[in-house]
Amino acid sequence: MSSPPPPATPYWVLWIVRGGGGERKEEPGLGVPTMSEGDSIGESVHGKPSVVYRFFSRLGQIYQSWLDKSTPYTAVRWIVTLGLSFIYMIRVYLLQGWYIVTYALGIYHLNLFIAFLSPKVDPSLMEDSDGPSLPTRQNEEFRPFIRRLPEFKFWHSATKGILVAMACTFFEAFNVPVFWPILVMYFIMLFCITMKRQIKHMIKYRYIPFTHGKRKYKGKEDVGKTFAS
Repeated sequence: MSSPPPPATPYWVLWIVRGGGGERKEEPGLGVPTMSEGDSIGESVHGKPSVVYRFFSRLGQIYQSWLDKSTPYTAVRWIVTLGLSFIYMIRVYLLQGWYIVTYALGIYHLNLFIAFLSPKVDPSLMEDSDGPSLPTRQNEEFRPFIRRLPEFKFWHSATKGILVAMACTFFEAFNVPVFWPILVMYFIMLFCITMKRQIKHMIKYRYIPFTHGKRKYKGKEDVGKTFAS
């Protein structure tokens, strides 16, 4: 005598386990409706992005498009950044606070400036190698100076730093009480020591962190007279 078949799984149990919602179809062998793959949960799992993701993705595309359009306007970009710096300094002066944020911003800009002046490959690591090096004599082949931090990234990071620092001035939690003349003196000392070390590095390996373009050579001008036959 055969045993009775196992009871069918209730639909509400499958509905809870599979996440709920969606179309129902008969599952083979059980005779109970189950979820299809096109349900609300399956759509988010199988590749359809959410509204929030699409919004921020579109926002990032617009932001990158504006950055690409501003690339050739070097002078305009830096004028805007200097204007933001001036506005930030006026705000700190009027508020008489947030000096530690200003000090952190100065250190951040100093690190960016040093990276801007430094070559992409440290010459000290290439002394014993056969790779390309910086030109050390006037008659050597022209090699453009490749920076560790390109100009556009330098400007972009510096501008973002100013905006973040300005946003911090709206929160009292960042207004740490500190004797600001000590910060000024320490920053001046740090700036002088860092720049002295950078200049020594430039003199030792004989490079200038600015490229004015490849030198052009002109041939001798023909000063002879043409005689007609």
